[in-house]
Amino acid sequence: MSAPVIRPISADDLAALVAINDAAHPAVPITGVDEMRALVAESAIAVAVDDGEVAGFLLAMEPGLDYASENYRWFAERSDSFLYVDRIVLDERLRGQGVGRRLYEAVFDRARLAGFGEVDCEVNVDPPNPGSLAFHARMGFEEVGRQSTKGGEFVVSLLAAPVD
Repeated sequence: MSAPVIRPISADDLAALVAINDAAHPAVPITGVDEMRALVAESAIAVAVDDGEVAGFLLAMEPGLDYASENYRWFAERSDSFLYVDRIVLDERLRGQGVGRRLYEAVFDRARLAGFGEVDCEVNVDPPNPGSLAFHARMGFEEVGRQSTKGGEFVVSLLAAPVD
């Protein structure tokens, strides 16, 4: 296995992104190829992690989109100076190797370049995702709210970290 490379997502990656994404459910929603294509197109940052094959990805969005995500809309009502991490998914084999941190560093760099004040995201608390909560706490995120989503199927912690 070669060292993971972070690179822009290409159209050829979509099927692999969907497979990686759906394997991480319920931490992220099940997503079809057409929906994934649309998400990638709307993202300010759409990067894949490649260690010889696609093994993860991150999608982040700027304010001002007509994006139906309940969580994105919550942040958009709160501020117009953010970069929203819609999802980050890594294959099990890459976890604990600093790849997630590298992906978030790219998001913070982009937010800083755009002049945004914070990076926002959400993490499930019901069903619980303690590993993700711990990771985000280490990255400087703090809870700024909670909300029930998907008709009460999930409860998320809404997190924000300042851009230095």
